[in-house]
Amino acid sequence: MNAHIFPGQGAQYIGMGKTLYESFPAAREVFDKADKLLGFDLAKVCFEGPLDQLTRTDVSQPGILTCSIAALRAMGNPPCDAAAGLSLGEYTALVCAGAIDFDEALPLVRDRGRYMQEAAEEHPGAMASVLGMERPKVDAIVERAAAAGVVAVANFNSPGQIVVSGEAAAVDEVCRLAKEAGSKAVKLNVAGAFHSPLMESGRRKLEKRLESVTIRAPKVVVVSNVTGRPAESPQQIREFLGRQVTSSVLWEGCVRFLLSMGVSEFCEIGPGKVLAGLMRRIEPNAAVRNVDGAETV
Repeated sequence: MNAHIFPGQGAQYIGMGKTLYESFPAAREVFDKADKLLGFDLAKVCFEGPLDQLTRTDVSQPGILTCSIAALRAMGNPPCDAAAGLSLGEYTALVCAGAIDFDEALPLVRDRGRYMQEAAEEHPGAMASVLGMERPKVDAIVERAAAAGVVAVANFNSPGQIVVSGEAAAVDEVCRLAKEAGSKAVKLNVAGAFHSPLMESGRRKLEKRLESVTIRAPKVVVVSNVTGRPAESPQQIREFLGRQVTSSVLWEGCVRFLLSMGVSEFCEIGPGKVLAGLMRRIEPNAAVRNVDGAETV
């Protein structure tokens, strides 16, 4: 069995999608449609930057979605048994599975990015990656650090890579405690405390926005970041996409569920190779290939 997996925010880089656009009419069509839907030249920002514009949450999210779908179309929409995506990538997985049309998903993720940015400005925060420490120890450190402010686990990415998110003082305390315990914690260059309770206002706005989006039952299994299990009905998908903004991303759980289904071949479709790197930590024997530019289609 095979699964398509899709990257999330942070995978963006200047030049992403350019060779796809130049080499495949199907990919060019996706970018041209995106420009019209968004009302600005997304392709130019993806291909040329500037970096400060590309990294804006309301630009990088539709940019990554567009690049990933352009790569999928350039491949000829190959069939898969299941799909999953990291945070933002879950929307791409839902487009891949026929649950949401690209025409609706693109403005939706632009708005999602805007809501998250607004929440980050209302409640400034930080994120850090804790390396080389297993989940129970990270949970214990987060619990202790909560005395300094709001903090939560944002991402269970892979064994030995867990991301925390919250108020800056509390995240700094997590970093201090992790170092004290002999591990390493690295502050991330992000605009806010994503996937934490500080995103609550963004979650409420997104839930309201999702009410107007047409969602169908997916044609293949799509694994939810919130539960690490399939989201099957339109109602469940809508609920999980809303909850995802403030909940932990259970990426390792998503991958382990796919493995339990019998998936042995994974194709990371979209910019970067972040998910392939995480896969090596989760299941080194899984076959993973990456489709980013024209040379890898």
